[in-house]
Amino acid sequence: MFEPPWNARVYRNRHGRGTRTPMFGTRLPRYRTRSGMFDDMVAAQIRRLNGAWPQLVRPVQFAVEDVPPSDPAPWEIEPRPTSQCFAASHGIPARIVLYRLPLQTHALSRMELQWAIRDELVGRLAQLYGRRPEEIDPDWGM
Repeated sequence: MFEPPWNARVYRNRHGRGTRTPMFGTRLPRYRTRSGMFDDMVAAQIRRLNGAWPQLVRPVQFAVEDVPPSDPAPWEIEPRPTSQCFAASHGIPARIVLYRLPLQTHALSRMELQWAIRDELVGRLAQLYGRRPEEIDPDWGM
């Protein structure tokens, strides 16, 4: 349908000289948010672990939340603010939840954050299945 020019919406850029465009290209690193990059790191670690241990990783659900709940559960003796795991029960699959902000604040660089994510996932999988973390990933804790 044709619309007369005086009815058409005109979007201008910040200085009024042309159409508004994004500040960063969609493929540039600044386009991704910190939470999006964290989700990508977690997904990459899950894919890596799934390649090595598919029978351990497939039945587990993984989730990422921003912060841990403010009140710990009564059965938690030593609450870990960086992650939590829940065993399977009554038709509900096992779950591992990573908390983004505590992990990001403890890591000084992107590489340290990747290692922290790896260590949390491997440690929680080991806790879930009653194994040592070194059995699942020999590089755990390095």
